[in-house]
Amino acid sequence: MKEWELAKETWLHRVNPSLKLGMALLVCIVVLFVRNLEMMAFIGIGLLLLFLLFTGQPLKRILLLLIPFCAIFVSTASAMILFGNGQTLWFEWGLIRITEESFLRGMLIGLRAFVFAVLGLTFALTTRPVNLFYSLMQQLRLDPKYAYSFMAALRLIPIMTDEFDTIRNARKVRGGESARGLRGILFKMKVYTIPLLSGSIRRAHRIAVAMEAKRFSGKESRTYYYDFGFSGNDVLFLAYMLLLVVMGYWTKRWIG
Repeated sequence: MKEWELAKETWLHRVNPSLKLGMALLVCIVVLFVRNLEMMAFIGIGLLLLFLLFTGQPLKRILLLLIPFCAIFVSTASAMILFGNGQTLWFEWGLIRITEESFLRGMLIGLRAFVFAVLGLTFALTTRPVNLFYSLMQQLRLDPKYAYSFMAALRLIPIMTDEFDTIRNARKVRGGESARGLRGILFKMKVYTIPLLSGSIRRAHRIAVAMEAKRFSGKESRTYYYDFGFSGNDVLFLAYMLLLVVMGYWTKRWIG
């Protein structure tokens, strides 16, 4: 995880997380109702440029991340292209029947899945979870007890991972990993889940008591270690996303 945090910071990292989340959800809703292939392709290219140029990741890592994107596009589009219905037949062999209509629908669905994947990963790579929850508390008035609970849960994930590794290493030293078959799998599940759940319950109880003692009830006005507002980066991001949708619409009308 630390390697991913070493990415170069760009203006996209400094966009207000609440605004970034809201615009990402809005674009996803717009894309759900797009039925034109040219408009979908234009939006996809615009978001892909945002991902390639402004996520701050090195080129090798970006190319590695594009592999599942391409797999999502091919698998989603091919199911509709190869087995769809239509009037203008292009190719038919056995169960495979490719028509012009099925090809266009397949490409549209594939591009829609591609857009969702690129947009989600761009948001994830340019937004720290802590910054997102602080922004939600300040801009969207999210109750602090929920925001801090989510942040505490995120902090507990590496602790549980380390605890799991400790239990596994201890069982390997004692020769307890030799069980095979279904019975061995069920036994391992019981051996691992019981100490992990008991430890999680104890930690959750201590965190709940500490939050109650610190008055994380949302009734008191609080100060924040990180103060988030709006800047020129937010205006640039908002203008880019709106221009992307508008230009995609005019591209559809111009080509159509």
